[in-house]
Amino acid sequence: MKSLFTENIGWKLLSLAAAVLLWISVASEPELATFISVHVEYKDLAPDVEIDSDVVETVFLEVRGPSQELRGLPETRRQYAVVLDMSNVEPGQHTFSIDRGDVRLPRDIQLVRAIPSQIRLELERGSTRSVPVEARFAHSLPPDLHVLEVVVEPSVLAVAGPASRVARIASAQTDPIELKPEAGSAEYHVAAYVNDPRVRLRDSPRVTVKVTLGKK
Repeated sequence: MKSLFTENIGWKLLSLAAAVLLWISVASEPELATFISVHVEYKDLAPDVEIDSDVVETVFLEVRGPSQELRGLPETRRQYAVVLDMSNVEPGQHTFSIDRGDVRLPRDIQLVRAIPSQIRLELERGSTRSVPVEARFAHSLPPDLHVLEVVVEPSVLAVAGPASRVARIASAQTDPIELKPEAGSAEYHVAAYVNDPRVRLRDSPRVTVKVTLGKK
């Protein structure tokens, strides 16, 4: 049994001394605090629920830890985030408090506080409907010309978003079309647009507008 402790005693003492020195260097490393900006991620939001308020994309975190760990945070901060669990959240107004359980950080880094410390969201049921596409023209025509016919293809587009906002969308509008000042028919390929940042087009925004001009 004694030989277990005395065999290679030199190497064992050297290893013990190295471990003690390593522990002393880590223990003596100063603890510092700093601020980092991280992304906010929304996890498991139900597919039929929409966020109907300004979305917080980033927050500042005041963190504390060993100086060596903190020095590496700016370069690796993309790996860290505030993750809000949205599972089982029903429509309505909800406030999420940010604490250590919501933050992905290295093990040795402590969260002191988040700025802001809470995020409030307005959630609403999603809705989809079809709206007509309205053609817009950039300038008035010469006095001797007028529009005989306008055909938009497709004539309707599907939009989606929070139900109350979708209900207020009367139409999708094209980008202003610069008409050729001559009698006859011409086709224009333009994009359609919905004037609400919370409502999106489910279909491709590209449409074809056929305009026929005639002499007065």
